[in-house]
Amino acid sequence: MILGIDTSNYTTSVALLNASGELVDERRSVLEVQCGERGLRQSEALFQHLKNLPRLISEIGDSFEGDLTKVVVTSSPRSKAGSYMPVFLVGLGQAQSLTSMMNIPLKKVSHQEGHLMAGLWSAEKRLNKFLAVHLSGGTSDILKVKFVAKDKSFEVDELGESNDLHAGQFVDRVGVKMGLPFPAGPHLEELAKEGNLDTLSIPSSVKGYNMSFSGPTSAAMRAIEEGKSKKDIALALQRSIANSLEKVLKKGIEEEGIKDILIVGGVAANEYIRDRLRTRLEHKAVGAKLYFADPKYSTDNAVGVAVLGLE
Repeated sequence: MILGIDTSNYTTSVALLNASGELVDERRSVLEVQCGERGLRQSEALFQHLKNLPRLISEIGDSFEGDLTKVVVTSSPRSKAGSYMPVFLVGLGQAQSLTSMMNIPLKKVSHQEGHLMAGLWSAEKRLNKFLAVHLSGGTSDILKVKFVAKDKSFEVDELGESNDLHAGQFVDRVGVKMGLPFPAGPHLEELAKEGNLDTLSIPSSVKGYNMSFSGPTSAAMRAIEEGKSKKDIALALQRSIANSLEKVLKKGIEEEGIKDILIVGGVAANEYIRDRLRTRLEHKAVGAKLYFADPKYSTDNAVGVAVLGLE
């Protein structure tokens, strides 16, 4: 069996696959953030991972059916030199201890690779070359990706990113300001279902492949201060993110000649953004084909991490 471990900024995750690649079990624990706060310091997140990970591994141990043959762990945020965050040291240390004691292989992957594979796995799609969007609280990346089947890895070229705030930060800052719990995404999406786009618009800001969410955040904050409807603000915020993505993806389709697009990350679980992008990019004039991770596997998880360990 293969064990996947991911200790990201806001979730401790483990997943167990059998030799056939079937998901046997998975466990997650979302890190606690005090009401009114917009996130965690790395030291606090690391401390919570240290408490969560042994418990989750113990719980998933009840699902073992045979021998543990490999551990796959996220050791960095992205697949590029110098990418580092302290929180990943918790999972890496546990994985190194397990594999050293049991004399089994250890595979290190990036958090981004885990999201990409979770997207392909849950969409039940094999793509060899595609555009990808990794959209979360810590990333807003536009990527050109090639899947290398031989060693179950990705070759990733970054086409663009956010110049300032990430999409998830945009959602959380506005959501917390409106009194929603952190992380605000699911609560804001529910609020937006009763919103009206005729009364309020939040602009999108794109230059080349790079997006900016600081200006849209300021516009949303002004709308809150002016007493605008929270439902309308929530809906306009979602439209602003979708419009930004539409612009950069159209550019990628035209310049790279790639029409398969995979969209992953916590913000990508938003159904309004998914539907809007499908409507705008899958019609005949553009001709793209969009793939999304199942919403359950859009948010941080160790399932994609474990899948990267399959032979």
